[in-house]
Amino acid sequence: MMESLMQYVWQHRLLLHTDLATVDGERVSVIDPGRLNTDSGPDFFNAKIRIGDKMWAGDVEIHVRATDWHRHGHDGNPAYDSVVLHVVERDDAKIARRDGEIIPQMVMRCVPEFHERYSRLVDRSDIDLPCAPYISGLPPLKLTDWLTALAYERVYSKTDRLTSLLASYNGDWEQTAYVTLARALGFGKNSDAMERVARSLPLHFLRKHADSLTSIEALFFGQAGFLDSAPADDPYVGQLRSEYSFLAHKFSLKPPVSLGWKTGRMRPHNLPYRRLAALASMVAGDFRIVGRLMRMETHEEAVEFFRAPMEGYWATHLTFGSPSSRPGETMSRASAVILVINAVIPLMTAYGNMHGDDVLVERAMDWMQRMPGESNSIISLFERAGITCRDAFTSQALIQLRRAYCETHRCLYCRLGHDILARHALRR
Repeated sequence: MMESLMQYVWQHRLLLHTDLATVDGERVSVIDPGRLNTDSGPDFFNAKIRIGDKMWAGDVEIHVRATDWHRHGHDGNPAYDSVVLHVVERDDAKIARRDGEIIPQMVMRCVPEFHERYSRLVDRSDIDLPCAPYISGLPPLKLTDWLTALAYERVYSKTDRLTSLLASYNGDWEQTAYVTLARALGFGKNSDAMERVARSLPLHFLRKHADSLTSIEALFFGQAGFLDSAPADDPYVGQLRSEYSFLAHKFSLKPPVSLGWKTGRMRPHNLPYRRLAALASMVAGDFRIVGRLMRMETHEEAVEFFRAPMEGYWATHLTFGSPSSRPGETMSRASAVILVINAVIPLMTAYGNMHGDDVLVERAMDWMQRMPGESNSIISLFERAGITCRDAFTSQALIQLRRAYCETHRCLYCRLGHDILARHALRR
């Protein structure tokens, strides 16, 4: 991590430029720090450095110890012959190119406050949000710009995943939408299991029996592995078992192994049985929803689409067995909003980009700003730190910030972390 910190300091020009010199006493001026290299080879390409009275154009390599040059095998690698400056924290050796010419070397030392602030951000596993004390002091415009970038980053990360899925299905948008929706119906805890069940049941199998809700439910519950543990004295369960046995033989189906369903500490309406039943009700009668979703003008249409009443057994049951006296609605409004965020918005964005439909992409982003934000532990964490979450656009940004930056300790690449760290420069 120290080497990454040093690269960050060099890249963002956080060095004090008033008193830079090589270990041999020659003055150093950084005209251009170069371009960060994320592949093999020197850390920075095409830097422009004035050392003494000479201007050098070449690469810069950064190490914690000068001897890391040998430890990493650079002394025998021709790719490092272009290095014009070796930046180190510890000057414990002179370094030469393969032809024997000594490479100018400069020591980079951090002031104690910089190290301390960096450690408080990155190394405090005992604190949920180490940067919380600093957030309220950040410029509002900088915070807004970063949240906007994060929201787009999250949407497009989902879109990229969806586009890869589309390619694997040879451009079949309905199959892609079906698997995407199944995953979204897992609501995080059961997303992987829901997706694996959907992948094991291609739409062209389901469409052969789309006129029978019982057949579709039998396929889903059978592939999910729920029929073996369901109460045998329930006539509906017996019907599903018989139907699944026939269809599994017909299509040579085998249930996915080790699905790892999670049912603990979960409200009855959120149990995977209900979510599979909801997916089955969407598939029954055929599943061609992409065109319908793309024609919707408002997010309210999409929300209500997912709240259509259940039919048959699941209109009166929350799980297998005795009927519920209060089965309630098919899906809460909050859950339907999350489905729109996680399934419909990425579909709209990917479809719009693929077909050059900028209006559709803009509509997806507009929906995000009109829908209420999610309510979960991540949002609460940032709200306690002073960030107000007014809509789904902001909540998605905060989830991306937490997942992609906070939890992976990528404070160096977070604009908030950069602003906090950049308040302390470096000195020799």
